[in-house]
Formats: sequence, structure tokens, C-alpha cells
Amino acid sequence: MAVASGLTTTFALETLIQSPPVPAAGSPSTASFVKVFGRRPSRCFRNGTTPIQRRFSPVMIPRCEVGGDLAVSSAGSARASSLSALELLKTSAADRYTKERSSIVVLGLSVHTCPVEMREKLAIPEAEWPRAIEELCNLNHIEEAAVLSTCNRMEIYVVALSQHRGVKEVTEWMSKTSGVPVSEICQHRFLLYNNDATQHLFEVSAGLDSLVLGEGQILAQVKQVVKVGQGVVGFGRNISGLFKHAISVGKRVRNETNIAAGAVSVSSAAVELALMKLPEPSHTTARMLVIGAGKMAKLVIKHLVAKGCTKMVVVNRSEERVAAIREEIKDVEIIYKPLTELLACAAEADVVFTSTASESLLFFKENVQGLPSVGPKVGGVRLFVDISVPRNVGSCVSELGNSRVYNVDDLKEVVAANKDDRLRKAMEAQAIITEESKQFEAWRDSLETVPTIKKLRAYAERIRIAELEKCFSKMGDDLPKKERRAIDDLSRGIVNKLLHGPMQHLRCDGSDSRTLNETLENMHALNRMFSLETEIAILEQKIRAKVEQIQK
Repeated sequence: MAVASGLTTTFALETLIQSPPVPAAGSPSTASFVKVFGRRPSRCFRNGTTPIQRRFSPVMIPRCEVGGDLAVSSAGSARASSLSALELLKTSAADRYTKERSSIVVLGLSVHTCPVEMREKLAIPEAEWPRAIEELCNLNHIEEAAVLSTCNRMEIYVVALSQHRGVKEVTEWMSKTSGVPVSEICQHRFLLYNNDATQHLFEVSAGLDSLVLGEGQILAQVKQVVKVGQGVVGFGRNISGLFKHAISVGKRVRNETNIAAGAVSVSSAAVELALMKLPEPSHTTARMLVIGAGKMAKLVIKHLVAKGCTKMVVVNRSEERVAAIREEIKDVEIIYKPLTELLACAAEADVVFTSTASESLLFFKENVQGLPSVGPKVGGVRLFVDISVPRNVGSCVSELGNSRVYNVDDLKEVVAANKDDRLRKAMEAQAIITEESKQFEAWRDSLETVPTIKKLRAYAERIRIAELEKCFSKMGDDLPKKERRAIDDLSRGIVNKLLHGPMQHLRCDGSDSRTLNETLENMHALNRMFSLETEIAILEQKIRAKVEQIQK
């Protein structure tokens, strides 16, 4: 039974619980799977998947006719109603929240599964990541969230209380924020759960899932997710731990394998693509224009210099960044031009690289149509290499006979040549990723016992305090502070010694041979022996959090 997002009060929540709606029946959709290059055959992307809907019969919960004083205060009534709603929701949702463990889910669209035309609509700027996390965690079945949005991918990582409901809610949120219909998102998205989702992020961080194998910029982007997420409420322990572990994996893979040897970035691949399209004699003489002065544009400039270019024009909103690049890269003529001179600069360029954060097009067919043609020495065609997402150059520019547009998806042509080498390097890194995935899963599994550990300590502490008070009352009020402190320390020491063994058997972090099943058996045994009721406590925390969220 799902809780409607429109509820604003506990009274409405109670009404929903007492008269649950009957969802319409649906027919199962057929899930099709496509294999993506570089991925194990057992891990497939799911396209067009729709959760199977089931028909439920309405459950009538009788209202109790309780007589009482009509002068009961409204505050007391509200508290009683809140508790009633909470207890009913706990009972009805017990299976969902305790028997179905929260899942790590990734919903994504990447250069492997989705064209840039759709990715740019779904892209979320870095400044909007905290807002996106907050909105995602306001969904009924989402506890934690993170966003990884780059030129090659847009991926949302969540911890979902229910896999199917969580995926449905996130997909609908993506559609609402982007304007892309749910059916189109489902056609191109991929879905991965738990260990597969973990392994995917580790592969992303290691550069295995990149268009250019081993490229280093993706690791910096994963680090940025953690940096932006610090202090954001929805960037919780599971997601934060996942991304921090992914950073460690990315570093380890690069240190222990040669995956980064000779690796190129998106920027260097863009330069290579431009040179492939130019006649070889013009490689060092072609007039180069770079629009933007951010990280990727800076890398474009560096790679142009490495290929022998000694002069270029850089168009940017301000000169500050261009001056910093000019200071860093010596013996190269870098000419700054303001954005207002964009078209004039393009008219004098043979090759135009665009790498900006602009959410609107900078070049339209009408703009480019009026530009003078380039000379025969560079092939008679002006090249636009657009590595921005959203794109800066309209695809219709290619309809002109004297212009060609290439975007990030066209870089596949550059990297296709070293396919065999990519596979060999990927195999070297895969063993490390598999090992690290098991360690992360062990860490996450160990979190299952944390509530039991806390409750057992609290249970022992209550007994210690009660017995200590009895002891002090018998010994009288004139007991010196030094002796009181000594007795208190003695009681703490005894409790800690007694708890040490049980606590050790509740930990399963991969550091010893203890299996998860054995650890969970120990947890359930302690719950029974000491009546800790951990599962109900977890359920109550989750439901209370959702009730408070709805009331706000």
C-alpha cells in the first residue's frame, strides 16, 4: 500500500490507511535486454521495463466507536490520531520495510544507450544537484540519492525502500523535470540493482565505462559528487559510502594497472577527430577557435599545442580564465576575444571547438550560413567539434555544404581503433573491481546489525544505571566522589567486557572468515534473548521519518 505524496496531514494519512485505493490492473511488459560494450554478459541493461501491477482487493478496517469526553483537547486528539496512523501504517507496511531490504538502484542514460539529443534534456547542472537530491528524497520510497551528470552520462543513484515503486517514482520525477515522456526514458535507460549498481559505479570511476577507456576526468567528477553532497541531508550513509569507495577503487585501478597508460580524454579525442577530418598538411596551419575556458576547453588547448598548433583564439565571457591558461602554457599565442565577437571569430576560423556550460545553442544554421567559406587547403569545410552537453551547435548546421558538426557521440570513431587493447586492459581492472565490490557489500551488510548493537548497548546501560543507583542508595549519601567514580568505572568495565564477545559476533566487514548468515543468526538470537525488536525499531524510524516529511 503506497502513501500518496499529496498527503499533508496525519488525518489524511489515517483516512488513506482505513480506505485504501484499488490500483488498476496492468499487464506485464516484456523487458528487452541489450549488451553494452565492455560489460560482462551477465550484466544487461533493461529497456522499457514497467513494474508489474497487481490487483488488490480493498481492505476494510473497522473504525472503533469509543465513547469519551467530547471536551478532549485538539492537541491530544492530533497526537492520538498520529499514533493511530503510525501503528496502522507500521502493521500494514511491515513486509515491505522489513522483509524487503532497502536496495541501491542506479537509473541511467549513457553514451552507450542514449543519443546526446536526449541526454542533454535530462542533464542536471552541478549547481542543481543538491536540489535534485532533496526532491528525490521527498519521494515516498526513496531514502538517499546522488546525481552524476557529465557529457557522457546522466545517472541517478538512490537507496529505495521498494525497488519497483522507487524506480517508478524516480522515472516519473526525471520525466517531470526534463519534459521527456516516461516511455522515451524507459526506452533508453538502464537499471541496475545492489551489487550490479555498485560494480557499475566502480567501473565508471575506474574509467572502464567511459567512451575513452581509463580517462581521468571521470574520477574527478565522481569526487565532485561527494564534495557537493557533503551537508545535503539526502546524501546519506549508504550512498556516501558507495561514492567514497568508488573513488578509492578508481585510484587503485589506475595505480595497479596500466589502464591509464596512453589513455586519452574526451578533449584529446575531440582534437584527434578534428585532425582526422583535416588534410594532413594543414594540421599545424589550420586556424583554431576554442569557445569556453573551463577544464575541458583547457585540455583542448593543451592537446592542440601538443599537436603543433602555435596560435589560437579563445572566446569566453571573461578574460580571467584565458589569462590563467596563457600564463600556464608558454610559447603559444592565445588571443582572447569576448563572447560578443563570437560570430566574427567563427568567420575567421577553420575549426571551431565548443565546450561551455550554456544551456542554449550558440550556433544556428542561420548564423553559420552567412559565414565566409574556408579555403581549399583545409578541405573547404568548416569543422564544428562540439563536446558540450547540452550541445552548443545545432545539428542542422551540417545541412550546409560548407560546414560539418561533430558532437561527443561522434568520438566513438576515434576510440574504435584500439578496441582489442581496451578489452585487455579492462580485464586487468575487472579483478580489482570484483574484489572491491565484495568488500563494499560486506560493509553494507554489516550495517544490518548496527541497530541491534545500539539497542544491546542501551539495554545493558539501563541495567547498569539501575543497579548502580541501588548500590549508591544502600551505601548512603556520604559516599565520597572518588569512590563513586571508582564504582561507576568498575560497572562500565564489567559491562564492556561482557558485551565484547556479542559485539564481535555482530560485525561482518570482511576482515575475518565470519559469514553474513552467521552474523545475522547471531543478531536474531540476541533480539530474541533480550527482546530488542530491532526490525520493528527500524520500521518505526522509517515510518516516522516519512510521516514527518509528509506533515512538513
